[in-house]
Amino acid sequence: MAVTESAVVPVGAPGESEGARNTGAGAAERARAAHEGILRRQSARESAARTYARALPIVPVRARGLTIEGADGRRYLDCLSGAGTLALGHNHPVVLEALRKVLDSGAPLHVLDLATPVKDAFTTELFRTLPPRFAERARVQFCGPAGTDAVEAAFKLVRAATGRTGMLAFTGAYHGMTAGALEASGGATDVRVARLPYPQDYRCPFGVGGDRGAELAARWTESLLDDPKSGVPLPAGMILEPVQGEGGVIPAPDAWTRRMREITEARSIPLIVDEVQTGVGRTGAFWAVEHSGITPDVMVLSKAIGGSLPLAVVVYRDDLDVWEPGAHAGTFRGNQLAMAAGTATLAYVRENGLAERAATVGARILDRLRSLATEFPCVGDVRGRGLMIGLELVDPEGPPQPALDGPTSDGPRPAAPELAAAVQRECLRRGLIVELGGRRSSVVRLLPPLTISDEQASAVLDRLADAVSAVHSTAREELRPGRNGTRGADAPL
Repeated sequence: MAVTESAVVPVGAPGESEGARNTGAGAAERARAAHEGILRRQSARESAARTYARALPIVPVRARGLTIEGADGRRYLDCLSGAGTLALGHNHPVVLEALRKVLDSGAPLHVLDLATPVKDAFTTELFRTLPPRFAERARVQFCGPAGTDAVEAAFKLVRAATGRTGMLAFTGAYHGMTAGALEASGGATDVRVARLPYPQDYRCPFGVGGDRGAELAARWTESLLDDPKSGVPLPAGMILEPVQGEGGVIPAPDAWTRRMREITEARSIPLIVDEVQTGVGRTGAFWAVEHSGITPDVMVLSKAIGGSLPLAVVVYRDDLDVWEPGAHAGTFRGNQLAMAAGTATLAYVRENGLAERAATVGARILDRLRSLATEFPCVGDVRGRGLMIGLELVDPEGPPQPALDGPTSDGPRPAAPELAAAVQRECLRRGLIVELGGRRSSVVRLLPPLTISDEQASAVLDRLADAVSAVHSTAREELRPGRNGTRGADAPL
């Protein structure tokens, strides 16, 4: 069975007659007008809170695999994938077939939390994919349709089970947009959650990186929990991401993850692992916790588990199941179409070894991007795991972050969010859709579908490299003596 998508269909059509070209030109003009009209109406009618629509002014009308076609006739390689939702890309045949089967069967589409054959099949496939030690004692709670709903449910669960209220979370975290999830995320301002350092090599909070930085982060966590004067009482739980996505594509060291498991287990603190974006093969293992080998107490799952449709669940150790009937609910927790699409997606990823393929293709992409970093000093760091990849843009002329033993030219340079935004725009001009993330939106993120072919991966890298080169050249030209004579703070190289 084929597991990858075919190459992108070329946009051009050589050999057309003049009449066909004229007809095509008229059709293209009408398509562009329709495209622009839709964008104008969106801007006039929708909330100011819209996000992707601002950076990606496209109007998708058709999609398959990695490819999106806009209303203006342009085609794009989609390395956003619904923010990681589309494990198999757009409209994969197995997903479409699963949806048609439910629609044609006459089965009810709305069932609250009643048992159905569709739900039973989803739960069976989900438990088949979970880490075995976790699955053998697991219970599942279906939540509202978004990952943030599952995070809220997980918090309620551990608070009910422990009788405690506080939570531990990490700097740079992102767990959703509802009130409780935001409190545990890195952008929180009204904090009722104790914030812990998340280890990273490039911008280590302790200025050392590597194993030593991770060890210092672990020791800080232990000290905070064991110091009776720390101001942090024993919490109801700890929530962590195996790879911080919105935080800048920062993989947690496996040894540090194991330390967090040891620390929480020794103190009877339930460990919640947020696999909303990292799950279903994205990082090169079916679930990202498998890299470290830990068994969490709770896993929060959404995005890819619904096969492109809204679905979110909390899976947890059976002795935490202390809820009374109705203690957590949600009108749309029984989404039959999402469960059918999710079953098909989970099975396809498992049967076709797409997690392993993500590890292989992701390693190749990282190698190529690291070569790009040696060519362009504005690429400060390349990092990721599997097909969850980030490219951090920096100002190479800015002062390096000083090391513990004094200034060094090898320290990370200041983040360059305006440069990352320019790269995103240049990518879009070349028919490549990428996302931005990181603490200062300075990280260009790649989340391609797990079905990406080798040929498509090369096309993605070529377009990204070309975009970085164009932005680099433009910045250098603008700063040439005789143009403005000075180096502007908003124009890093």
